[in-house]
Amino acid sequence: MKTEQLVRTFVEYFEERGHQRIVGSTLLPPPGDSVLFTTSGMHPLTPYLEGRPHPLGRRLVNVQRCLRTTDLDEIGDATHLTVFEMLGTWSLGDYEGPRSLDWGYGLLTEGLGIDRRLLHATVYAGDGRSERDTASLQLWQDRGVPVELTVDDNWWSNGPVGPCGPDSEIFLWNGDGPPRSTPTQDDRWVEVWNHVMMRHRRLGDGSLVPLPQRNVDTGLGLERLASLLQGKSSVFEGDLFEPWRRLVPPLWRLEESSRRLVCDHLRSAVVVLGDGVRPAHTGRGYVLRRLVRRVLTVLWREDPSYGLDDLPDELIRHTLDHFRQDMPPAGVRRLLLDEERRFRLLMERGRQVLARPRFRGRLTEEDFRYLHDTHGLPRDLITSLSQG
Repeated sequence: MKTEQLVRTFVEYFEERGHQRIVGSTLLPPPGDSVLFTTSGMHPLTPYLEGRPHPLGRRLVNVQRCLRTTDLDEIGDATHLTVFEMLGTWSLGDYEGPRSLDWGYGLLTEGLGIDRRLLHATVYAGDGRSERDTASLQLWQDRGVPVELTVDDNWWSNGPVGPCGPDSEIFLWNGDGPPRSTPTQDDRWVEVWNHVMMRHRRLGDGSLVPLPQRNVDTGLGLERLASLLQGKSSVFEGDLFEPWRRLVPPLWRLEESSRRLVCDHLRSAVVVLGDGVRPAHTGRGYVLRRLVRRVLTVLWREDPSYGLDDLPDELIRHTLDHFRQDMPPAGVRRLLLDEERRFRLLMERGRQVLARPRFRGRLTEEDFRYLHDTHGLPRDLITSLSQG
């Protein structure tokens, strides 16, 4: 099943169950939100989750692009992306968690044809904050899906304060042979869908108070599920990355994990640029700058002659088209090359700094901090330059 077909199947399934499709926002969160980028589908809907009536009703469905900087160190594995799309559904004070889980089970097994024996669920076990989620546990037991009870892994919160509640996560087996063990014990269980029973608000002192309405907020990772349905072992082997798999290897000779990082970060940088962010020393612009410089660090560590001028227009255009962004590919290229030029100048200064007697021996943590804070040199490039 191609990714676009998966999106249609998902949206139509929930439209048939009374959900209205809403237009996903850009990566930029609404005014007043404390996060730099939209990290989940619920961010644009926070006022409605807290009780404001939504103009389209109490059942919603959408596709939302997200960016998570917390996963940057995971990029290169089989499941994580910096920019990704989340398929989401919401009940704004309408139905409860068991109905959401029942529909989710129906979509996966009937709508998408997944064998229920390849599914595993996790459910909130309960602790001093809130009681065990017995309704979700009973639903999965009635469907014959194995369940693992956890505490911290099944409590969702939007930061230290704000909406929160227990969740039930659905995992799909991605290993050879029959499923074994549990999601917390075997990473061949891949999380694909999270159903949050958003009932509480956490206050600054850590206490919980009820929200004005009992909501359900679900998020299904599009690229992750699509690659699994396509029989692929990683998100980078799914159809969305086909142009990258075809065009990047001939350009730059890289190990697989480095190639994944380069593809992910360049693709993410294009999306961030397409949403109007520009490189800067702080805020969103710094996140963009960090993505581009991580790419260049990897490329130059392999071969100093590598550069972004080799990046095919087809990859830029493919990414902008997929995310429905109207920025000209030439504009994206110009900004990427300008950032590369700035970073090359920084590296030249870095070589001069590292040539000082102070840095000729083994570098200390204090040296690394000084080089980063004073000269903006990333640790991995410092190591590469000092070894070279």
